[in-house]
Amino acid sequence: MVRKPILLQIVGFQNSGKTTVVKKLIQCLAADNFNVATIKHHGHGGKPDIVEGKDSSEHISSGASASLIEGDGRILLQAEKGSWTLSEQIKILEILRTDIILIEGHKREKYPKIVLARNIDDLDHLSKLKNIQAVLFWNEECLEMKSQLDSVPFFSIDDYQCYEWIYNYLTNELK
Repeated sequence: MVRKPILLQIVGFQNSGKTTVVKKLIQCLAADNFNVATIKHHGHGGKPDIVEGKDSSEHISSGASASLIEGDGRILLQAEKGSWTLSEQIKILEILRTDIILIEGHKREKYPKIVLARNIDDLDHLSKLKNIQAVLFWNEECLEMKSQLDSVPFFSIDDYQCYEWIYNYLTNELK
């Protein structure tokens, strides 16, 4: 029986540090030989960039719904359809038998999430989300919201303990 990967969202508004947090988590987890995959929400509108002029992009532009290229152990997949749900994206990554899938963005989804807040206004909006496991804040004024999220740990974005806490959360979920 194949075990489903542990899912964790890293959410916040633009420039809140999501990519930096995800990269640090990947480094910590990969160093301990966890198979980590990521999904990033392309929140800038339009389609993400692809390498134009390569065979795989030519296949897509000719009408293929997907193009996979493999070389020296690396697979690149390009696929197009009207839109992809987060659930569909997760299923694609499950094939790779990942231990953990870190999801950057998709804040309205139901999965366990770490919320990044630059200020109290961010946190006020983000505190309405479901399944918050921890808050990483940039500004001490965010601590004013701690009573509204009483069972959720708060960490300064600069406090390395936040990464320790997230690492422990993920590894406990794997057990």
